[in-house]
Amino acid sequence: MRRWRGRVCLSLSLALLAPAALAERAFDVGTDDAAFDNVQAAVDAAVAAGDAATIRIAAGIWRGVVDVPPDAPALRLIGAGTQHTRIVQNHYASRIDPRTGEAFGTYGSATMFVRADDFHAEKLTIANDAGPVGQAVALVVDGTRASFDDVHLLGHQDTLYLRNAGTRAWFRDCRIEGTVDYVFGAATALFERCALHSIGDGYVTAPSTPADQAHGFVFRDCTLSAAPGVSRVYLGRPWRPHGATRFENCRIDAPVPAEGWYDWGKPDNQTTARFAEHANTGPGSALDGRVSWLRDTAAAPDTATLMQDWRPFE
Repeated sequence: MRRWRGRVCLSLSLALLAPAALAERAFDVGTDDAAFDNVQAAVDAAVAAGDAATIRIAAGIWRGVVDVPPDAPALRLIGAGTQHTRIVQNHYASRIDPRTGEAFGTYGSATMFVRADDFHAEKLTIANDAGPVGQAVALVVDGTRASFDDVHLLGHQDTLYLRNAGTRAWFRDCRIEGTVDYVFGAATALFERCALHSIGDGYVTAPSTPADQAHGFVFRDCTLSAAPGVSRVYLGRPWRPHGATRFENCRIDAPVPAEGWYDWGKPDNQTTARFAEHANTGPGSALDGRVSWLRDTAAAPDTATLMQDWRPFE
């Protein structure tokens, strides 16, 4: 093993990457001949260059916040595998930011900020390892057309923040871990073949979908599981009155209580929240006892409708 300024890097070849999918301009982080020894420096260089680019990140624990600013070109971050390339930080909402003297807040606690459009990441882990200390975000996505393929998102409360209404995100073959509201926000997002793992009692989703947005979070062909000792995993609760979440063709092994969903202690949400389940399997999927305001619609939105013909994986 070797170290890059405190980051442990394993000697894995970047041949694990998919060169055919890489953009023309490339920036390497952490290899013997790389120009950059941290991820943010490579992002900054790519932004300054102004062209679509790939940032190839070698195996290692890369500790520090990564910010992809709003003016970034289309960027692809590609690691050496989820078990090998790990971007990690431990900020949390109530922690004081030494730069400002104020608390980071939920948004400011993120390990990675994706504030630009047309972003892609694959074969890496993004984690917030602050632990069970309240809100501690791993990933914030502000931009639209953000895609993630074989990415692990690890945290406790508020792991993944899909913040903005009118934006779209697509997660394929990803793993997301957390406890309370660990997928939350206002975006339209499709999760395909993803693993959702609850490491404590809580709620998988907390959508804040606006009333005039047709779709929120759609989970398709996913699996839901829980760590030993976890006893109650609600599928979701509406952070805002019209929050929308749908699970379809998923395997639900997590200990979901019979009612399945929670109105956040606000009965009026029952008339506005848009929660749906369809054709799921597993011990947590039984619809007997579900809340009376569940919308179990047979007709699912197709991918073209959800993603407006955007195809990041083709």
